[in-house]
Amino acid sequence: MERKGLMAQSLMKYRMVGIDTSPFIYHFELHPTYSSVTSTLFEAVERGKVKAVTSMITLMEILVKPKSITNEQAVKEYKFVLETFPNLTLAAVDRNVAEAAAELRAKYQLRSPDALQIGTAKAYNAEAFITNDERLRKVKDVNILLLKDFVP
Repeated sequence: MERKGLMAQSLMKYRMVGIDTSPFIYHFELHPTYSSVTSTLFEAVERGKVKAVTSMITLMEILVKPKSITNEQAVKEYKFVLETFPNLTLAAVDRNVAEAAAELRAKYQLRSPDALQIGTAKAYNAEAFITNDERLRKVKDVNILLLKDFVP
């Protein structure tokens, strides 16, 4: 089975996944290596085959580039997509997220943004977290899925 199919098959195991910033950036920028895999991911979310959550950290991180080059159209589009995408929750950093992040940071010595991202996934009962950050494989509280493992 081709690896893109493996992403679709892997997603079927989960009701809820957390998504890191990198899959969004790769998808928006049509990354030549990862956009086929992110297309599979976001199509599954859009169709309701899996629900997803990402943190407000994602919004902050994806707006940096368009804001740095004053591309207000991209800022509007990225915000619209994150705020209206079907079956995707853009979650605020609340008390539950902060406590989950603190636990993860203490347990795995994660950087605060990573702890907040995975803490968001945990607070929303995600069974997996999709990223491309190899360093996050050490987290055992959720299944860490790396995009590069699904590249055809």
